[in-house]
Amino acid sequence: MTLESLAKQGREKIYTNLAEIDAAKLKKMRNETLRRCFSSFDDMKYKLDFVARINGMEFVNDASSRTPNATWYSLDTMEKPVIWIANGDVNDVDFEVLKPLALRKVRMLICVGYDNTRLHDTFAGSIPVIIDARNLAVALDKAFYSGIEDAVTLFSPACENGVSVADQGEEFTYCVNEL
Repeated sequence: MTLESLAKQGREKIYTNLAEIDAAKLKKMRNETLRRCFSSFDDMKYKLDFVARINGMEFVNDASSRTPNATWYSLDTMEKPVIWIANGDVNDVDFEVLKPLALRKVRMLICVGYDNTRLHDTFAGSIPVIIDARNLAVALDKAFYSGIEDAVTLFSPACENGVSVADQGEEFTYCVNEL
């Protein structure tokens, strides 16, 4: 079977088939082996963590998504319109892979940082509203008062900015709880 024929089946069919293969392999494993495998996973803190729902707006903490590919997956899982909060101040990251998905899912991009030129240049024309915020607290205020109804505010940085995942994840959660 070629990669092209797999792609023609569609994403849902591919995921279903892969899950069936994994389930078949798991059935052959002994319980002790399964316990060892699953207990060795690190806790994926700040990976699509639901934080709160305030006045109909959901807030999701995805601080651990520090690459465009990780953010692509997170955006792809969103079923509602997205207000995306991303890290700016980075000029060596290629965000192009996110453009088609952003065009379909993102209603507003809030760029956190002081020089957000790269994000603006990449997503101009793909995302209806692109604004800047100097920090997460300001970004969350702008998202909350955006007027975009039934949306998910997703903090998915898409790049490193020198601040640890834990620090940004905790800051996001704290700021949401302060709204």
